[in-house]
Amino acid sequence: MNSKVVFTVKPEPDEYAPYYEKYISLVPDDDVLQILDKQCAEMVALLSARDAADGDLRYAPGKWSVKESLGHLIDTERIFSYRALRIARNDKTPIEGYEQDDYVKFGPFAKRTLASLIEEFISVRRATLSLFRGIDEAGWTRRGVANKNEVTVRALAFMIAGHELHHREIFQERYFAGRPS
Repeated sequence: MNSKVVFTVKPEPDEYAPYYEKYISLVPDDDVLQILDKQCAEMVALLSARDAADGDLRYAPGKWSVKESLGHLIDTERIFSYRALRIARNDKTPIEGYEQDDYVKFGPFAKRTLASLIEEFISVRRATLSLFRGIDEAGWTRRGVANKNEVTVRALAFMIAGHELHHREIFQERYFAGRPS
């Protein structure tokens, strides 16, 4: 299999748990590394256009704030990248899941500035890209177990991209719709 094919072809359904189809389906059939790189600039542009106070916006009672949602996006990307690293390195130890609500509850996102979270997102995305760019062809299709489901490194890359697209859409449609930037 040519390396270009590994990056541009979406993972097959047997490469990830059915739950993640909602994210992977959002990602175009294209070089996932280019998508991840482009997404960073798009998310930064969207969030940097907001006032600092917009970081505390909630689109409904009980929903995460913009800062909490961005913190969730950052944490999830770190976790998925860690899973990709372990699987790419052929670590056969099953990787446990995580409780996203606890991560938000115990992440001090509300005390941080939106600008600091944007900077952290940029740093995490750069690290994610560095990791994926350093994985060889065999690593991209390697399988492991995360959260009791088999997954490939390629699927994890597409999951990260799709998860970002999912949350960016929520930012645009629920948090910032009709609000001046």
